[in-house]
Amino acid sequence: MNTPGNTGAGKDWVNFHRDEETGIESINAHFRGHAYDPHDHDEVLVGVTMQGLQRFNCHRTLHTSQPGRAILIEPGAVHDGHAPDVDGFTYVMLYLPQSWITEMMQRRGLGDVSVIEAAFRHTLTDDSQLITAIQQAFFAVHHQEGRLARDQTLDHLLYLLSRHIGNRPAVSLDDSLMQMYQLRDYLHDRMHLDIGLDELSQHAGLDRFRLSRQFKKAFGQSPHAYLVRLRLRTARVLLAQGIEPARVASDVGFSDQSHMGRWFQRAYRLSPAGYQRHCTNVLDRQARHL
Repeated sequence: MNTPGNTGAGKDWVNFHRDEETGIESINAHFRGHAYDPHDHDEVLVGVTMQGLQRFNCHRTLHTSQPGRAILIEPGAVHDGHAPDVDGFTYVMLYLPQSWITEMMQRRGLGDVSVIEAAFRHTLTDDSQLITAIQQAFFAVHHQEGRLARDQTLDHLLYLLSRHIGNRPAVSLDDSLMQMYQLRDYLHDRMHLDIGLDELSQHAGLDRFRLSRQFKKAFGQSPHAYLVRLRLRTARVLLAQGIEPARVASDVGFSDQSHMGRWFQRAYRLSPAGYQRHCTNVLDRQARHL
């Protein structure tokens, strides 16, 4: 089993754990000032602010979470984080993998917040039952209370979480939006390559300025920002599988390991090696064979 560990510098700290069986990650962290750059996750994020004011942009809205409030963020929702007060903020968060949450919620007929058509009705909530359930599930997972405690608290969390799921209104896929979805798929297929605006412009049949405007309108970020977020999400998956950071950097399209490390640290406040160390015991096994 992994043991939760602190990593970070100064008075900021991150305590991280990954449950090997479910793939659920749990984080207890404290930040002052700037916490992390805009980024997104493939997982469903549910957490609680424990101390201080936690301020972040999500869904193009500025949110401020106070102690005791729950934070609900869907996969792919870009968000950042900073502390408006000098004392900073502390929070706990669970990262629920889409594959796990889909199976669990469909098994119970509760819908599925992990798909693109679903969303949380509110990013912040004062639902006391849900807040308690998040904290109990976090404690069971993060402190490795055993399978029964983990399973029961997570089941209760999903039941309460289902009350907060709403369907997004149907999006009209006009020719322009379809074009941007195709361009997004093009980026996914060529993530590992050094792609320029001229190449994207030629593929889309648009000049670079119209392309950038339409892409940002469709996805809320520039093509470059989207590509960086995509590379980071993919890197997390590969690192969790135990693949060496240098190879991961090459596979996802960063120029080298230090390039990936700079972006990874800004988004997650963990180094790629630090993240991997808490996700797997690969490095420990390697050390034992030296």
